[in-house]
Amino acid sequence: MSVEALHAPDAQTLAELTDLLIDTVQAGASIGWVRPPSHEAALTFWQRVAASESRGERCWWVARQDGRIVGTVQLVLDAPENGQLRAEVCKLMTHPVARRQGLARSLMLAAEAEARRQGKRLVLLDTNTDSPAQRLYERLGWQVCGVMPDYALQADGSLGATTWMFKRL
Repeated sequence: MSVEALHAPDAQTLAELTDLLIDTVQAGASIGWVRPPSHEAALTFWQRVAASESRGERCWWVARQDGRIVGTVQLVLDAPENGQLRAEVCKLMTHPVARRQGLARSLMLAAEAEARRQGKRLVLLDTNTDSPAQRLYERLGWQVCGVMPDYALQADGSLGATTWMFKRL
């Protein structure tokens, strides 16, 4: 397994990320979609992420296993003037067949290291309350700063709580 920063992804990389997004949502991940996006919608999402990275608004990483992308995370740097001290971690995902192997941890550590390098003093994120992701973040030293009930629509049609977390660097 390797984690690498991603810059100007080629068509093959975008195709792998598209499949990763669809497969991750299909397996129940709550990363902004209720149901798996279409191939076109997922590809458009990654193209927008790549454009944002090229403008310096975010950084992103991929985890590869046997040469294939099996995970990714983003660090959003774009903030108003009074928020330049902080960054947001988003869209952490690992492929269902590659979970419980330390990929998410490695991706999170890469994002945190870059935030430090960029002079950020605070990182934040949101996640499904009581999810495996929340437990991972807590093990990495993240703290809960609040829970919003009924915040996000779940795949089964119910509303789920979202937990906001932060970490001082």
